[in-house]
Amino acid sequence: MSEIKDTYKTITKPSEETLFKDRNSKFFGYAFPVQTEEDIKQRLEELRKLHHTARHHCYAWQLGTENIRFRANDDGEPNNSAGQPIYGQIQAFDVTNVLIVSVRYFGGTKLGVGGLINAYKTSAQLALEASEIIEKTIDIHYKLTFGYDMMNKVQRIIKERKIDILNQKLELACEYTISIRKNEALAIFETFDNLYKVAIKKLEE
Repeated sequence: MSEIKDTYKTITKPSEETLFKDRNSKFFGYAFPVQTEEDIKQRLEELRKLHHTARHHCYAWQLGTENIRFRANDDGEPNNSAGQPIYGQIQAFDVTNVLIVSVRYFGGTKLGVGGLINAYKTSAQLALEASEIIEKTIDIHYKLTFGYDMMNKVQRIIKERKIDILNQKLELACEYTISIRKNEALAIFETFDNLYKVAIKKLEE
């Protein structure tokens, strides 16, 4: 049986600003780690303030590890000449939870569609090359609910299997939110599910 793919690549922090020039047009490239569409909106607003005289803020983003969402935006450039080449680099570098923006200052000479595709692709490539790309595990989160009489048994499994506790609520009953690497998630689920008086439930992303 083949192993489940349970890792993904992303970037740790915003990249350094990069610059690509072609026939007096300047393309400033940026890569940002993002988790939500709200993060994306915020980053785009920051760049619009920073480059308020630039003619185009073209970008592409991808979110998610299992249910992938993405978008490419040409921001006034000819159709598919900017957003798609930027998104192509996100795919080429195989990263997710990332936003790539290329800000263009027009230099007076038209580059043509082929020139634009090359410029935006290169700008996105430079931004990703300037980023620190890391590999992370895809983790599944479960909620455990149990009585105090089961605390020792639960704790023993957690210790033996080196399970991360993200959150715990100790009130009338005990509630743990735990994080398991996807490859091991099913086995851990079954371990707790077979434990008398312990309820386990998967939390949706």
